[in-house]
Amino acid sequence: MTKFLVVFDVDSTLINDEAIELLAERAGKRQEVAEVTERAMRGELDFEASLRQRVLTLKGLDESVLAEVSQELSPTKGAAELIAAIHQRGGKAAAVSGGFIQLLGPVKSKLGFEIERANTLEVVDGKLTGEVVGKVIDRAAKAEALIEWSEQLEVPIYKTIAVGDGANDLGMMEIAGLSVAFCAKPVVQQKAKIALNERDLSLLIQLLP
Repeated sequence: MTKFLVVFDVDSTLINDEAIELLAERAGKRQEVAEVTERAMRGELDFEASLRQRVLTLKGLDESVLAEVSQELSPTKGAAELIAAIHQRGGKAAAVSGGFIQLLGPVKSKLGFEIERANTLEVVDGKLTGEVVGKVIDRAAKAEALIEWSEQLEVPIYKTIAVGDGANDLGMMEIAGLSVAFCAKPVVQQKAKIALNERDLSLLIQLLP
């Protein structure tokens, strides 16, 4: 039986990086993409439109950059310790990302979360097309994921914790029993129940049931 569920955002939360910026660097578009990312995370832009705009800059990149960038992603200090503590206390850890599923393998291996959901970059003939396949993981989709996983695991919503840093995380944070703004944008800090501004996820262990 799962006692509680912690759902994490990935980019700038579980990892230190914004993965799309590392991909965009390969296309020579990092600065352009970073500016759009920043505005989206502050809640100034529609997330889906901004994501599609950023992904378009990746068109033509070789598929091999996905494996390269996935190895470059650096887990946030304390992330592995926090997830280990979640498991020790009978909980489950999940990751829901507005980033890309093709990059999450090494991060999942290092950190040990059980469940993940993210966007899928379209690849045709070994090249990125500049499109995403399927439903975009935006603010609403993150909230839906938290509800879906809590039902699957038979964990009541009040025993869920959502951790994130950007406006895209506000949907799941509004629903969760406890919401944590982690080194977050001002709009997220204002709405979360707890704000942690030191970049060490192990400090959240004391909040676990």
